[in-house]
Amino acid sequence: MIPTPDTPTLDLLRTRRSVAPPLLTEPGPDPAALDAILRIASRVPDHGKLAPWRFLVIEGEAGARLGAVIAGAYAADHPEADAARLNLEGRRLVQAPLVVAVVSRARPHIKIPEWEQVLSAGAAAMNLVLAANASGFATAWLTEWFAYDRRVLDALGLEPWEKLAGFIHIGRAGAVPSDRPRPDLADIVTRL
Repeated sequence: MIPTPDTPTLDLLRTRRSVAPPLLTEPGPDPAALDAILRIASRVPDHGKLAPWRFLVIEGEAGARLGAVIAGAYAADHPEADAARLNLEGRRLVQAPLVVAVVSRARPHIKIPEWEQVLSAGAAAMNLVLAANASGFATAWLTEWFAYDRRVLDALGLEPWEKLAGFIHIGRAGAVPSDRPRPDLADIVTRL
């Protein structure tokens, strides 16, 4: 049996959990810390060195501006929505001090399957989460309905063929909710 070392990295991986955006407080990462986090986020498997992902940093006024687009799209699709619901929709990207949208740029390629490119974008998002957590921040990786809404994607500047892998909300944990149940290995592992 190979011993399992007890390291800060393994401890982080064993205990990492999401913190809902309303529970994330200031301060978020400063520009130097964010650059370090994004550099780490980009160090993922990338067959063909395509960088089939990119990052959109949303903070300050940008979150409010995009929130207006989100609320407007919701209002257009739900004319019965009351002011409280529209306010909630408009605040989606301003609850945390900083939000990074991870964009999947997967496209047909002569050698690299599109699925591998999508997986690489997911790996970039998870590396971003882990790098932020290791830097002392709390995070939540969310998509929500508006991650699939063309009006919102257009406002974010996504090309028609790009997809949103998710929004990574980053801040300090004002409160950390209790951990959720995790799957039992017997239910998810098959040994061949």
